[in-house]
Amino acid sequence: MKLIIGNKNYSSWSLRPWLLMKHAGLKFEEIRIPLFTDQTKALLAEYSPSMKVPVLIDQGDTVWDSLAIMEYISERYMNNQGWPDDPIARAVGRSAAAEMHSGFFAIRNELPMNCRADMKLPLSPAVRKEVDRIESLWTELREEFHSYGEWLLGEFSILDAMFAPVAIRFSTYQVDLNDWCERYIDHALSDPYMEQWVREGKAETEVIEPSEISFRTPE
Repeated sequence: MKLIIGNKNYSSWSLRPWLLMKHAGLKFEEIRIPLFTDQTKALLAEYSPSMKVPVLIDQGDTVWDSLAIMEYISERYMNNQGWPDDPIARAVGRSAAAEMHSGFFAIRNELPMNCRADMKLPLSPAVRKEVDRIESLWTELREEFHSYGEWLLGEFSILDAMFAPVAIRFSTYQVDLNDWCERYIDHALSDPYMEQWVREGKAETEVIEPSEISFRTPE
């Protein structure tokens, strides 16, 4: 089994299946392709039909897109335990994961994933609106499922993997949140596999300028 990922410091989509696979205890070969270099396209062409990361190659089969990879892992290797057994919790989790998968573009653009970042930024109205939505969502989930565990749905799930890069973003850019959300971020970032990813991301030497706030020209 091979998982092709991008730079750990920057690639939020790569983190998601990597984190789930680590939690599932799977053994896999990690192939890291630095993004936005002269060699990136040629290296991606060897593995990725979409020319994007992440990509999973398992027994000769190729699965791309973070959420599709995680659903595949859950079904094939986790006895469907990537989601809770309860059908309502499972539906709520999938709804929230789909919202993350297809939305929050202001946060993606203005608070880029960067494990090395450490600064407090003023939030634009568009970002503040999206932060408020995530804060409301996380709070509702923690209020409902906190008695089952410290993750969004109680036990660790695909939903936590989907929001893992957001937890990193909110921490590195020092976004103010309520106590439910602060406790969740502290728990997520203390996860050993999250700590490993962040540590290895910080150790990378590549710099992708569009993902570095300090390189951006003020509007």
